[in-house]
Amino acid sequence: MKFPLKTLIVGTTLSLSLVAGFALAQNQPVAGAITISSEEYKVLAKGWSIKNDFLGKDVFNDAREKVGSVEDIIVTPEKGISYAIIGAGGFLGMDKHDVAVPVSQFKIKDKRITWPGVTKEAIKTMPSFKYAD
Repeated sequence: MKFPLKTLIVGTTLSLSLVAGFALAQNQPVAGAITISSEEYKVLAKGWSIKNDFLGKDVFNDAREKVGSVEDIIVTPEKGISYAIIGAGGFLGMDKHDVAVPVSQFKIKDKRITWPGVTKEAIKTMPSFKYAD
């Protein structure tokens, strides 16, 4: 059974149109879905990534001395302020001193976290952070 070339082209075009239409229909936003504006997206794209830029990273002071490392990030829902839990001091977990620090106090440059103005001695005098039970 032979099909004329014109019939084959029309059939193929119709088939591709149906497949493309189905694929486009799958990408339509869901009614009532939460979205962000393009302005919010620009701000978001310039933000810090908790996973990539903070967790497990060492924290240094202005003198380029390691003063601790980021153990956790806490976000308070009431104020929307993020705090980093910095593990300082200790050796193999002994005498480790965790402190809570507002993330706004850090500077990140070239993937290095700096806490300007802090010293190891100052961290030792800060209250120790304990998670609520």
